[in-house]
Amino acid sequence: MVPERHNAVKVLLFLDIGGSMDEHVKVCEELFSAVESEFKHLEYFYFHNCPYEALWKDNRRRWSEKTPTLQLLRTYGPDYKAVFVGDASMSPYEIVQPGGSVEHFNDEAGQVWLMRILEHFSRSIWLNPVPEGRWNWTQSITMIERLMGHRMFPLTLDGLDRSIRALSR
Repeated sequence: MVPERHNAVKVLLFLDIGGSMDEHVKVCEELFSAVESEFKHLEYFYFHNCPYEALWKDNRRRWSEKTPTLQLLRTYGPDYKAVFVGDASMSPYEIVQPGGSVEHFNDEAGQVWLMRILEHFSRSIWLNPVPEGRWNWTQSITMIERLMGHRMFPLTLDGLDRSIRALSR
């Protein structure tokens, strides 16, 4: 009896949910199913469009059971790799303006929270289900890609391969 081997890499998965992501549910479910059993240390959190001051684990309880983002940064060490999955398609105000969120009043802009997360988890990537050739069509995708230090990859086999190499550097 030999125990099943699991990848010892520590991964935090941040999943954009709702709105324009609804059309990408199937591919994201397939990704989540694939990684769920692969990593010994895998945690996931949901956000909508851009991460802000709170994230959640159960979308049905997103308004009542939130995890403050600062608590997440205190709980998980910088040895975790952060993987964002989202189409990055939103109003640019959600990224750059306090109060720009479409769901609640955010005291600080989305880019402030994204940068806090990226500063803490230096090995981070963003997987985008929108075909790479269409990223320049949407201003917010370009903005998020820049904030990510051009570590945005398409949610394709080639994109996954490139993203894993980027996380390994």
